[in-house]
Amino acid sequence: MVVLADLILVLHFVFVLFVVSGFPLIWIGAARDWLWVRNFWFRVAHLAASCFVAAESMIGMICPLTVWEDTLRSAGRSEASFIQRWVSRLLYYDLPESIFAVSYVGYALFVVATFWLVKPARR
Repeated sequence: MVVLADLILVLHFVFVLFVVSGFPLIWIGAARDWLWVRNFWFRVAHLAASCFVAAESMIGMICPLTVWEDTLRSAGRSEASFIQRWVSRLLYYDLPESIFAVSYVGYALFVVATFWLVKPARR
């Protein structure tokens, strides 16, 4: 169970990395004429992921990946694995939920604006 929980945690980290790094990469790529940052499906996936995170926070929903990981960890051994210790430090912070909600919604609004300012290529 711990191995599967660690895999989900790594998947969660990759998802967060995609959402967070996508925004600056789109702007850098637009300035440098990188074609891939205008890929329609990449842009839609980034927009959808960013809006999903914002919507989750607005309704007070816990991320499904977090719930799934926690469920698997509760069924396994109690000691933390190497992956859990290090990746969890990067993903989870002890702050009020309102700070996350405002941050996620603000970020999603920037991503929406970027969708129109740095237009994706037509399909």
